[in-house]
Amino acid sequence: RSSIAGSSMAADGSWRSPRACDDYWSEWKHCRSLKNLFHNYYTYGEAPSCEQWKADYSMCRQWEKTTSTEAKEALQQSEKKRLLEKQKHVSVWNSRKNPPTDWYLPLDQGKPKQ
Repeated sequence: RSSIAGSSMAADGSWRSPRACDDYWSEWKHCRSLKNLFHNYYTYGEAPSCEQWKADYSMCRQWEKTTSTEAKEALQQSEKKRLLEKQKHVSVWNSRKNPPTDWYLPLDQGKPKQ
């Protein structure tokens, strides 16, 4: 599969959905699960919005049945939005170029007491 939404091509050259329709359904079910609802409420203070997964599932099924250009464009836009959303979050950790100078010492030796 291609990682860029909208450029997924089947072997015969026709467009295919970036994900299998069952993947959208599974994501929607996961999003609505009690565990995920609790996690999101604890982490972000609100329940997650799962409607986009359901809409994508509907569009994917519509694409499979009718090859509607509306469904195709909706899926492409949704996947592009999802990729952009994922890219906007910066890393929490700073990457090091080199290990610390005292990496070989035991953790509690050679460090000043605080």
